[in-house]
Amino acid sequence: MAVGRTNVRVVVVGDRGTGKSSLISAVASEAFPDTVPHVLPPTRLSPDTFPDGVPITIIDTSSSLESKGKLAEELKRADVVLLTYACDQPASLDHLGNFWLHEFRRLEVKVPVIVVGCKLDLRDERFPVSLDQIMAPVMQQFREIETCIECSAANLVQVPEVFYFAQKAVLHPTSPLFDQDTQALKPRSMRALKRIFVLCDQDMDGVLNDTELNEFQVKCFNTPLQPAEMVGVKRVVQEKLPEGVNEFGLTLTGFLFLHALFIEKGCLETTWTVLRKFGYDDTLNLREDQLSVPSTKAPDQTVELTSEAMEFLKGVFSLFDADKDGALRLPELEDLFSTAPESPWDESPYRDAAERSAFGGISLNGFLSEWALMTLLDPTKGLANLIYIGYTSHPASALRVTRRRSIDRKKQQTDRNVFQCFVFGPKGSGKSSLLKSFLGRPFMETTYSKAEERYVANIVDRPGRTKKILVLREIPEDGVKMLLEKKEAMAACDVAAFVYDGSDEYSLKRASELLMEVTKKGEETGFLVPSLLIATKDDIDSYPLAIKESAEICQDMGIDAPIHISVKEGDLNNVFCRIVNAADRPNLNIPETEMGRKQKHFHQFVNRSIMLVSVGAAVVMVGLAAYRTYAARKNTSS
Repeated sequence: MAVGRTNVRVVVVGDRGTGKSSLISAVASEAFPDTVPHVLPPTRLSPDTFPDGVPITIIDTSSSLESKGKLAEELKRADVVLLTYACDQPASLDHLGNFWLHEFRRLEVKVPVIVVGCKLDLRDERFPVSLDQIMAPVMQQFREIETCIECSAANLVQVPEVFYFAQKAVLHPTSPLFDQDTQALKPRSMRALKRIFVLCDQDMDGVLNDTELNEFQVKCFNTPLQPAEMVGVKRVVQEKLPEGVNEFGLTLTGFLFLHALFIEKGCLETTWTVLRKFGYDDTLNLREDQLSVPSTKAPDQTVELTSEAMEFLKGVFSLFDADKDGALRLPELEDLFSTAPESPWDESPYRDAAERSAFGGISLNGFLSEWALMTLLDPTKGLANLIYIGYTSHPASALRVTRRRSIDRKKQQTDRNVFQCFVFGPKGSGKSSLLKSFLGRPFMETTYSKAEERYVANIVDRPGRTKKILVLREIPEDGVKMLLEKKEAMAACDVAAFVYDGSDEYSLKRASELLMEVTKKGEETGFLVPSLLIATKDDIDSYPLAIKESAEICQDMGIDAPIHISVKEGDLNNVFCRIVNAADRPNLNIPETEMGRKQKHFHQFVNRSIMLVSVGAAVVMVGLAAYRTYAARKNTSS
């Protein structure tokens, strides 16, 4: 049974008079109706009707023009469509390819279609018809057709089978697993089955021996394989694919061949049972119930990998670094992620976000940083891929939620291992060059034609202090306004860097404006972050008042003096360590606007006033109590 599936909604569609309503009545009552309404109300088949134990709701439809809107609505809610034609009406069969299937595509109906020939008892036997020959070209053109079947409601021939195939198309779909054109397993299904094979290969010798094969059988089907069955399975594989079996047991090639064989013979439920036992959903991703991702956290909290998960990744890196050159090259990375649905780092923002070796391989630092970045941005994706590549401890042991940054600021310390720095600055200020230099890449006089957000991540080694992973997120100048429109815009930021070209007066002016805008946003929302001003292109003479004006900006805002660097000359002035140090001390380098300073003083004044009033009230109460005690004693003595 498909995990979580509580009902299958079958929508029956076709030309008028093709037998839709009679078919539904026949399966519901197990008898041919004398009369049926033009359109039946929704009909429910009980869970006991078919072995999967999932109830079916059948929706009858009208093909009249006035019902077109209702029909479209029902098709969009369908899990599977039964498309009918009448065996005694050849025109209705032609209408499937000429109209109905095109209409489904126009309405973007993306569910399996079962083509059903009704009124089989009325076909003229003088003109025998081969359903396979007629439907082969149609199925070739319309791959959404799952199967074709003919039936007779009058004689109750293959009526239950029609709805069994419909339910099966939903609960055990062919499309995610098998390519009908190539008659082979699809890449994602092969990757999922390879992961299952690897998990079952407990001695890691590349084959499933009899004990491992039997344990696999018990886990998936709750019954052991008898010795004769074990021999029979291996014999079938060996006859068709000699390399599928060796003297030690069933190889991965043989395991995949077996599943392709099951599917070709129509036994998709066998492969789906295996996949679902190992936590997969219908898209061949791990189900949510397999992932213990923290569901609630404050905006200024983040998710990190635990030390246990990081140690696991170090071991994986060593294992897959086949040539022991200290880097994972592309073939080694492909091998690592061959048990995941796809390589998670092929697309933005992960592609090109980490340190690479001189030969193009990803270093250990880059490898760990890439994982940290993925977990920071998408904890579910990070955890899922960790499990795909072999993390077998409880999923909850892989992730930790950091303390709120507002609490870190009060405690004047943080226990975070991953810091995110938002890099702001005007166009041409050197933001992109700064990010490239963080990955150790040489300076290039390059101007990007399109402004876009970029992420890079690396480990920052601070002598005598704990290593941290730093993520730099470049915010294009054009994207600042959109970012700051969000209430929680700065919640994910640990430190903000404002980059300007030290030789350009306008660049400093614009960077200071950005600093002011971001600071105001932080003061409005309470998400205050340490901030740094970074002057790039220090190899070029600065304009006359640059040093004075930049120092005044920092002094006015209450942050450290600008950090001067030259990426071109390789003089980075320890900038990345200084960014990490600023994030590590979340109570320092918090910029303030004049308005923010006044509000802060006002709140301090109010708090002091409240404290003084409280103290005064306490003194009065103590005095009053003392007076009452004195008065009571005096009255007693009198």
